[in-house]
Amino acid sequence: MLDLRLIRDNADKVKAGLEAKRSGVDLDRLLKLDYQRRQLAVEIDDLKSQKNKANEDIGRMIKEKLDPKMKITSMKTIAQQVDAMGPAIKKIEEEIDQLLMSMPNLPHPSVPVGGPQSNQEVARWGAPPKFNFKAKTHIEIGESLDIIDFKRGTKLSGSNFILYKDLGARLERALINFMLDLHTQHHGYREVLPPVLVNTASMTGTGQLPKMKEDMYRLEGDDLYLIPTAEVPVTNIHREEMLDDEELPIYYTAYTPCFRREAGSYGKETRGLVRVHQFDKVELVKFVRPETSYDELETLTGHAKKVFELLGIPYRVLLLASGDLSFAAAKCYDLEVYAAGMDKWLEASSCSNFEDFQARRANISYRGKDGKKKGFVHTLNGSGVALPRTMVALLENNQTPEGDVMIPDALRPYMSGLDRIRRR
Repeated sequence: MLDLRLIRDNADKVKAGLEAKRSGVDLDRLLKLDYQRRQLAVEIDDLKSQKNKANEDIGRMIKEKLDPKMKITSMKTIAQQVDAMGPAIKKIEEEIDQLLMSMPNLPHPSVPVGGPQSNQEVARWGAPPKFNFKAKTHIEIGESLDIIDFKRGTKLSGSNFILYKDLGARLERALINFMLDLHTQHHGYREVLPPVLVNTASMTGTGQLPKMKEDMYRLEGDDLYLIPTAEVPVTNIHREEMLDDEELPIYYTAYTPCFRREAGSYGKETRGLVRVHQFDKVELVKFVRPETSYDELETLTGHAKKVFELLGIPYRVLLLASGDLSFAAAKCYDLEVYAAGMDKWLEASSCSNFEDFQARRANISYRGKDGKKKGFVHTLNGSGVALPRTMVALLENNQTPEGDVMIPDALRPYMSGLDRIRRR
């Protein structure tokens, strides 16, 4: 959530940022309501001051044995005026809150303005593999090796749900353990295992609600949602808390399954692992001091890159343009992996700085040694990394002419030394 004072004092800057984010929030309406609220507040304060003065006069008149009847009548009239203005100011405040909650974060000045076509490639690592045979897609590989069962996944739950089998399930588990060990043992993150069901307050705190309600799975009859990412429960660990400055920075990593309806976003990608309703992901979340958050973003992105480098998966890094940023992000890097069978670059990680946007919504502040509040922390998160498209790249890039899949060196200790998945 944006600071209302910042909006008020920098209306032109905020308007430009909203336009760059392609937001339809009515800023003029917000500013008008804010002015009305402040004017009403001034009037109410003035009336309360008059009421207090009248109360003092009544006390004095009683002491002096004067008739306070007219003054009492006047005080009651003032009290009625104050009470009558209460609902009006409450209604205005409610609309202000609704507008603020629907207003996206502003893009950082370093973010290019425009839609997806304005995204900038800022880094690339590795070279796409070259085969002397026709590369298979991960769908063909998964079915040929009998390690991914797309048909039975659909039978169990519906389209775009996946059933991993045998060494496919083991490979998925190996990837999760490999990433958690990497981030906890080498990158300084503390592992947590959060719930996968969260309440409305948690979804609102990170910005998923109310904006993306249609993409969420909700339990009817309960105030609970299946998480779209571990970002939600992990960021909300410190909701409504004031952290000590000396605690910062705080780094968490978590594995969770993730659930997304992705209503209306499929297009032609309806088969395979590219778009699924349930998937595994290892998430990285940071709580940091405001002055370090953009350095922390670069480090966070580096931690996600390291996963792909150790797995030998070629990737490229895109700096997202303003119109392609998520609702809550001020700046974001997408990491796309190359998949040889599909001959495509696929997003497998997003690393974002939300500045104090989420912290304001979730009320996560920090204090100095004097115990006084210094402000709101900055929050960051990144996929470290999402598994479906990583699995796509791993299977397609490591296939052999015989139809086997070579297992990257980094994963072999997690696969009991197995070096390949063979055709039966």
